[in-house]
Amino acid sequence: MIRLYTATLGCKINQYETRSIAEAWTGHGQAVESVAPEGADVILVNSCAVTANAVADLRQTVRRLHRANPAAGIIVTGCAAQVMADELAGLPGVVSVVPQADKGALLAGPVASPAAPLAAAIPSIDPDTTDPDTADEPGGYAPFSISGYSRARAVVKVQDGCSHHCTYCIVPLTRGPSVSRPSDEVIAEAARLLDAGFRELVISGINLRHYGRGLAERMDFWDLLARLDRELAPGWAGRARLRVSSVEPGQLDDKAFDTLAGSSMVCPHLHLSLQSSDAGVLRAMGRGHYDPRGAADFLARLARVWPIMGLGADIITGFPGEDEAAFAETLALCRELPLTYAHVFPYSERPGTRAADMPGQVAVPVRKARAARLRALVSRRRRAFRERLTGLPRLDVLVQDAQGNGVCEFYAGCRLTRLPDGVGRRALVRARPVGVERGVVMAEPLPESLPETGGDRS
Repeated sequence: MIRLYTATLGCKINQYETRSIAEAWTGHGQAVESVAPEGADVILVNSCAVTANAVADLRQTVRRLHRANPAAGIIVTGCAAQVMADELAGLPGVVSVVPQADKGALLAGPVASPAAPLAAAIPSIDPDTTDPDTADEPGGYAPFSISGYSRARAVVKVQDGCSHHCTYCIVPLTRGPSVSRPSDEVIAEAARLLDAGFRELVISGINLRHYGRGLAERMDFWDLLARLDRELAPGWAGRARLRVSSVEPGQLDDKAFDTLAGSSMVCPHLHLSLQSSDAGVLRAMGRGHYDPRGAADFLARLARVWPIMGLGADIITGFPGEDEAAFAETLALCRELPLTYAHVFPYSERPGTRAADMPGQVAVPVRKARAARLRALVSRRRRAFRERLTGLPRLDVLVQDAQGNGVCEFYAGCRLTRLPDGVGRRALVRARPVGVERGVVMAEPLPESLPETGGDRS
């Protein structure tokens, strides 16, 4: 039996797919998971390519894992494997590179007996027999699924790929066009994870605006979220919760408002794929299909039903053509929005994207300086929001480790002053905020508990 160690870089979708592959291998009875690379026969590295830093991290990770266990065979899969397979194949210890388009083939698991040579146990993808158009067909969603998760909050993947082709983004080149998971499968997996003891499910995809593409059923993401809430709430409202991973400003319409306002399980938290507030920069990015200031109007309306909410955003600084006036537009909107955190990235050229060859490239130091200014603004907002939370009568804290660290419904880091007896990781604990220490909201568990805490007491 093969001993498998996994390492994941990048997004929540990569985390989900790594878990799915590991479950498939162990479920076939052909592998057991190793807690450390030193004990593994095979090391699976699930890669990211969204920025140059992500690729650098990948190279370092592979070399580090090889040094830790030179005898293990390293499989590299994921987005970087799709666009730089030849380079990755030359890294030390790498015995197989499985492009993202073929990652689903890894679900078949290792096929050799324990006595067979290691190389024979590594799935091999033959580009001459792999259909490159499968993902373009309706129903082309690869059959990833999970029954558990290594983290306290479980991801439920509902969509993959992106057909929009923003000029800066490598994802359409690495993950292909948008495909959607049938809603019946989403509901079944969510119910399975709740039954397994998870009390927060993160509904995730590469581009949730495209949910519904390729499905026989006519529905968009808000229809899916409404169905999740409708079918899960009778058994789980007040005992578990749903969190939306990331949405575009262009999705914030009347249907979005009605869905969020009418939900009994969705956390009062949104994360916006904003990128910029300047109309010219957005057009250059290929994102001229939404008005970012419309998000401010939507959030002001939503505040009537979510008077307190967590709000995050993805923002790129120093995109080609962004001058000081354009950056000032983004800075002004970030001051207007009720941001509680943000992921701010200096623009990173990705080979093969249109933006890499655009005129008006901004000097790297300027990109970084603008990012620093935005981060400073967001940091002040983050601290103020955590102080505001201390005035609430209670928070529902999802416990993430044995020390009582966790996250509340508003996506703010929390730490329980003590863990109630019998309560462990993955449990929801009702608690009273008592202060902020080192940027974390401290909370005292209340005598009244949630109807069922759930959780992993191991």
